[in-house]
Amino acid sequence: MNDNIYKKIAQHVTKTFEEYPHPNLCYHNLEHTKGVVERTQEIAAHYQLNDNDMIAVYAAAWFHDVGHLFGEITEHEQKSVEVMRDFMQQHSADEALIETIAGCIYSTRIPHEPKGMLQEILCDADTYHFGTEDFKKTNKQIRKEYNLRGYTTFTHDWEKSTVELLEQHQYFTSYCQVLLQDGKQKNIERARKKYLKSKNIMAHAEREKMVEDPALVKAKQGLVTRGIQTMLRLTSENHLRLSDMADGKANILISVNAIIISVILGVLIRKLETDVYLTIPTMLFLAFSVTTVIIAIMATRPKVSEGRFTKADVMNKRTNLLFFGNFYKTAPEEYEWAMSMMMQDKDYLYTSLIKDIHQLGVVLGRKYKLIRLAYTIFTIGIVVSVVAFTLAVMLKEPSQVTTVSMPSNTPL
Repeated sequence: MNDNIYKKIAQHVTKTFEEYPHPNLCYHNLEHTKGVVERTQEIAAHYQLNDNDMIAVYAAAWFHDVGHLFGEITEHEQKSVEVMRDFMQQHSADEALIETIAGCIYSTRIPHEPKGMLQEILCDADTYHFGTEDFKKTNKQIRKEYNLRGYTTFTHDWEKSTVELLEQHQYFTSYCQVLLQDGKQKNIERARKKYLKSKNIMAHAEREKMVEDPALVKAKQGLVTRGIQTMLRLTSENHLRLSDMADGKANILISVNAIIISVILGVLIRKLETDVYLTIPTMLFLAFSVTTVIIAIMATRPKVSEGRFTKADVMNKRTNLLFFGNFYKTAPEEYEWAMSMMMQDKDYLYTSLIKDIHQLGVVLGRKYKLIRLAYTIFTIGIVVSVVAFTLAVMLKEPSQVTTVSMPSNTPL
């Protein structure tokens, strides 16, 4: 390649921007491209690149945003590589150099993942403004360009996106890290303040809207109320289902052990007179079964309260009118009055519902604790009894044979 390649690349890209003007390119325009070229030369000079590498990063800097003239934002790197490849092939560039330039252009995709010094230089040059005072201006230009080109989803919650972009960004070359990191940190702090300010403004506007729009306030309150009612209803139903399950588990234990006790008392007890060695296993089995039944019965045994309340209890919200144990002995008129008082007081009503759920939970906790204990005892009893029966059979002494001696004078 001849020594005028630098000049020819600059002239070609400049001419391309002039021949294919794009009115909506507020940021990715010729001015930005020239700025990236200058920053690339600055960084490259620090590392004293050889001629071939210098041509590669120089060409990549000029061509990296040409694709915005011919395609969408998401595809501009591919278009830029195509334009670059056509130009470099016309000037007899070798394929290795072209691929190096293409790799540098592709590396400018966000998030940046550069491979090698040349790609790191171009990435840092492309985001050089993140660490300078120019960031405020360029950030506005990018937002305006996205809106003009129809990429409004990119500008939604722009302040938040800006903070995230700066926080996730990093400079790859040590030159830019030393030179620009402090400036970038200042831009991050400014962006955070702006984001928090915009967030507070939006929250204030929402509050004002709620105050100014009674219908919206009423609708939201109704939605919350229905949500609370649904939550309380589902919780109560779940507690009742769990209570039914607990009773079912207890009934299984009672039924099984009742059968075992009947068999022991009806069959095994009679055999103990002849089979004495089965006494201990039988008693163990019987003891564990009786204990299991007693605990299962305790789990399902109902507890009844006093069944009365006073007017003072209702006025001071000290009684739960939704639990039958607190009112089953009161007169219908008295209970009707108490319920009407509770229904007029939303706080009292919700408090009673919450107390009812809590009481169901307490009962459930006691039930499941006893049932777990009963199942544990039943399991241990089965194991111990089987082991005891096995040992009793194995350790049984064989019955002695009794021989009868006949007198010597007994006739045969």
